[in-house]
Amino acid sequence: MKVIAITQARIGSTRFPGKIMSTIKSRSLLSIHIERIKKSKKIDLVIIATTDKKDDDIIEYESNKLNVSCFRGEEEDVLDRFYRAAKPYEPTYIVRLTSDCPLIDYRLIDKVIDAALSSDVDYCSNTLIESYPDGQDVEVFSFRSLEKAWKEAVLLSDREHVTPYMKRNLKVLNIHSTNMMFNKVRMTVDEPEDFMVIQRLVDKLGLDEKWEEYAELYLNDKTISEINNSITRNEGYMASVKNDITTG
Repeated sequence: MKVIAITQARIGSTRFPGKIMSTIKSRSLLSIHIERIKKSKKIDLVIIATTDKKDDDIIEYESNKLNVSCFRGEEEDVLDRFYRAAKPYEPTYIVRLTSDCPLIDYRLIDKVIDAALSSDVDYCSNTLIESYPDGQDVEVFSFRSLEKAWKEAVLLSDREHVTPYMKRNLKVLNIHSTNMMFNKVRMTVDEPEDFMVIQRLVDKLGLDEKWEEYAELYLNDKTISEINNSITRNEGYMASVKNDITTG
């Protein structure tokens, strides 16, 4: 059995261009993200899936520095990018992550992987019911499920966001947090204000803490949470759904 992690990354961003190469303590957000993933005890391989645009040459360069594989493919059809990135490795399961989550916790990743491997489901995540912080999103699905979605999904939002087709059409499992207040925590980076929050969290706790420690600090320190708590969760996906048309 092989488990690979694929994290999507690109320089282009409408709201915050170049965000993943912004630096904290002389390290890019992408490098912080990757080094935290590498601590997983369940993942056999990490791949950064970026686009074939010239602007994303810097991501391939960063991948080489971080000693992880890099796949380059379609910019908008991220489902195709994931499928083609995964296929040569013939994985049993794939962990989908996004590079705008610099403080992703390997312990949570491993928890979701364990749940997926021990259950009879096609797709397992902690996102179907939002009880974890935005920025601690982990999705685990079989390669068969990815291939089915790749072959059958036609909505543009399904192609751009990889897993919505699986969530609607396959057997799924959600992992719940014990504290629903954690879904008020925002430690993803979509806007400059989000980056300021990550800076504050890292300044106070460093780069290697558990996700719960960052979340508790966010909830208990209003000078941090008030920076970005007005930003809507999953705004990018909702915008995609509004613009859906079929491709065939």
